[in-house]
Amino acid sequence: MKQQANLIRAGQVIEHEGRRWTVLKQQIITPGKGGAFIQVEMRDLKSGNTTNERWRTADTVERLTTEEKEYTYSYSDGTNLVLMDPDTYEETHVPADLMGDAAPFLQDQMKLVVDLVEGEPVMIHLPSSVVLEVVEADPVVKGQTASSSYKPAKLSNGVKTNVPPFIEAGERIVVRTEDATYVERAKG
Repeated sequence: MKQQANLIRAGQVIEHEGRRWTVLKQQIITPGKGGAFIQVEMRDLKSGNTTNERWRTADTVERLTTEEKEYTYSYSDGTNLVLMDPDTYEETHVPADLMGDAAPFLQDQMKLVVDLVEGEPVMIHLPSSVVLEVVEADPVVKGQTASSSYKPAKLSNGVKTNVPPFIEAGERIVVRTEDATYVERAKG
């Protein structure tokens, strides 16, 4: 289906120069002189290579229709993630590099949504947040206030983030999977 370039969004799958690409980032740029254009960072579905492409906002691109399917994460065998279909209990192997930077947030039995184009997996979506334990946290500096300052912390999955000063090592917190930011203390 054809669509204008200015309607491209992250997560969409497009066909360009005879290849399929997953859109990672997009940005509309309006230079001081001349017309606006859209800068798109995208990953080739076959090779995994990333590239940047620019289109004028009036240009059209071919957007591919994706189907969403829910799976349960079982385990990783190195290069692939083994996912289970909750309806049929069949295992599906999906390339682990589709996870990108979000891979450390995978947890056993986590529900994932996989985007498919003609039965081929093109993108994996994690839940918006996960609960993790803080394994290291800097001590509170006297005079810091809880509303304006954050301190570095290391989570149980190895990811580093910033947390409010009242969070200590050993506490469980809710973290946004999109950008590894602190949301709140875990309840219960």
